[in-house]
Amino acid sequence: MRNYRTSILVVLILVTILNGQSSFLARVGAESERSKVYVVYLGEKQHDDPEFVTESHHRLLWSLLGSKEDAHDSMVHSYRHGFSGFAAKLTNSQAKKLAELPEVVHVTPDSFYELATTRTWDYLGLSAANPKNLLNVTNMGEEVIIGVVDTGVWPESQVFNDNGMGPVPSHWKGDCESGEMFNSSHCNKKLIGAKYFISAFLAKYESFNATASLDFISPRDYDGHGTHVATIASGSVFPSISYKGLAGGTVRGGAPRARIAMYKACWYHDDLEINTCSSADVLKAMDEAIHDGVDVLSLSLGSNVPIYPETDFRNGIATGAFHAVLKGITVVCSGGNAGPEAQTVSNTAPWILTVAATTLDRSFPTPITLGNNKVILGQALYTGPEVGFTSLVYPENPGNSNESFYGTCELLLYNSNRTMEGKVVLCFTTSLLSSSVSNAARYVKRAGGLGVIIARHPSFVRPCLDDFPCITVDYELGTNILLYIRSSGAPVVKIQPSKTLVGQPVGTKVASFSSRGPNSVAAAILKPDIAAPGVSILAATATNRTFNDRGFIMLSGTSMAAPVISGVVALLKAKHRDWSPAAIRSAIVTTAWRTDPFGQQIFANGSPRKLADPFDYGGGLVNPEKASNPGLVYDLGLEDYVLYMCSQGYTESSISQLVGKGTVCSNPRPSVLDFNLPSITIPNLKEEVTLTRILTNVGPVNSVYKVVVEPPFGVQVTVAPETLVFNSTTKRVSFKVKVSTTHKINTGYYFGSLTWSDSVHNVTIPLSVRTQILQDYYDEN
Repeated sequence: MRNYRTSILVVLILVTILNGQSSFLARVGAESERSKVYVVYLGEKQHDDPEFVTESHHRLLWSLLGSKEDAHDSMVHSYRHGFSGFAAKLTNSQAKKLAELPEVVHVTPDSFYELATTRTWDYLGLSAANPKNLLNVTNMGEEVIIGVVDTGVWPESQVFNDNGMGPVPSHWKGDCESGEMFNSSHCNKKLIGAKYFISAFLAKYESFNATASLDFISPRDYDGHGTHVATIASGSVFPSISYKGLAGGTVRGGAPRARIAMYKACWYHDDLEINTCSSADVLKAMDEAIHDGVDVLSLSLGSNVPIYPETDFRNGIATGAFHAVLKGITVVCSGGNAGPEAQTVSNTAPWILTVAATTLDRSFPTPITLGNNKVILGQALYTGPEVGFTSLVYPENPGNSNESFYGTCELLLYNSNRTMEGKVVLCFTTSLLSSSVSNAARYVKRAGGLGVIIARHPSFVRPCLDDFPCITVDYELGTNILLYIRSSGAPVVKIQPSKTLVGQPVGTKVASFSSRGPNSVAAAILKPDIAAPGVSILAATATNRTFNDRGFIMLSGTSMAAPVISGVVALLKAKHRDWSPAAIRSAIVTTAWRTDPFGQQIFANGSPRKLADPFDYGGGLVNPEKASNPGLVYDLGLEDYVLYMCSQGYTESSISQLVGKGTVCSNPRPSVLDFNLPSITIPNLKEEVTLTRILTNVGPVNSVYKVVVEPPFGVQVTVAPETLVFNSTTKRVSFKVKVSTTHKINTGYYFGSLTWSDSVHNVTIPLSVRTQILQDYYDEN
């Protein structure tokens, strides 16, 4: 029957052609103007051979377009692994005809042109719809290799498909290492390398049973974290993914045609129920990556304070990153999830690009209707059925009972079942941990409750197990609900499914968990460097951690923000192959948004919420398009890094060990304030200081820049000269900055900025200054 219908369709198409209603010759001539990419979804595969599946896609297009050549030219991608489908260049009428075929589930315009990794890339201005933007002029980073050091990779995920990709870059020297459920066949022109490093882990955990472990002794990912971050950095385009109707769209990475090399150095310990990464294993992984020829190294891992100094070999990431940077490899690291407390940022070495996490311009309002008809909007990822009006309770002693009641979320399990059974429960928590939400939901569900409302500090949302209704509100809204409960004789509540709100009026905020500066190792080195979206990011994972059988999950953390920057770095590297890692970092920092993309102020979540400053987000929110054309950069080389280590008081022997040659520091030692960073941070200003910066022109040869200063409160800043002139013989120009304070007491940090502008480029660096008239270790500032 299907063949008969197909034959009839072919006859009809041929009749249409003969009648001249839609001339295919005319279509070919005007295709660039009239056609666009559509995704044709065919459901489950009908054959295990991917080549056979692709051929079936070609035959289907052939039946529509009338020739094998037209079908080949129209085909963009063939989805042939996890499911069957393809992307093709079609007119609107052709797409409608395909949609009418019985074997076609649906045909949709390719969201590749509209959405990115759950909004991230569209939000940052990297939509594929603009043919002249950074994404397209670099061919989506195809010649760049991103090395990821993490928990491994799930190679079957469609985000690692290599449809339409050219040969592996010639500078690649790595390979795919075989192991448990993994061999060279799992690699392709997208996932070009995969290795694993476990020796140091095994040496530390001698009781670890490799045979019985849930983890795979191979590059294969058990946890899913590595697959997730690799997807964000460079996942191939995968259409029509959503979280149960929320946060949907096309999933892809920042540089979707860049190549991925996975270096597994983090392992799941079954007895401890944790993932851990030996510094020695990480260092070995980075060493291999340097050898293999990666262009970017992405590490979504780190350590908590106290942090080992950069010259301490136990700081494997800093050590490996140093050698990578000297080889021209940009190293991108997460800043940590210990926020919002100050001085918690990790991966602070000045040669590392350290990333903070922000929210997107997206929220998930979830209506809570009280019995008095007042509607409160909480936040949740609840997609289940509406919970009709049902009893609402806050567990507290009504005054006439000997029973104990607990309204704190962490203590809900100590309530009797009858207190919560068949009811929606309100609780309060001061914890910033996401587990406080999931645990509260588990306690209520176990007692037979129907839902839980958690009052807490503003934070990101995550789904609860089995889509149990768990809605978060802030303390003010929580208190309003509590007052209603206490004033009503029979309080009731209705909970509706969550909705998705995108764009204004949703504001961008630095995530509460994102670790903050100032730098605890070297206060004069601003960390983090930059911020990127890292809250509720939808990306691929290992199938044992997925919310559906297609292998995707929504996660939050600076782990998710770092690969966003890695993807941007890959695009910059593709456009500017001769730029050093420091130049790339400078371009990203000096062009960042200090507001959100809509011009609204960026706040930092915490207690209390405040306007974001450089210790929250470094230079600001990454602006990829602007970063590709910064005008000027603050560059660094080996000599600069040696001067930095000398200024920090590191011994000459430790510096020599790190750089691999004898080093003698000057006497007196240099000032760390002269280190040529794209920022100026003065942690202990008392007397007037003068510091130096050097700018390198990477824009028009003949350029003139003028300075604009926004001084921190109570701080005087003068710059000399006030004009910088670049030409064919003058490509690097230095300037001096004189800083003094009018404060008469110790202060906290105040913030400002210094911008060089030629009316086209605005090269902005943050100023962070703290007055310290008297060093006071008990000063809370």
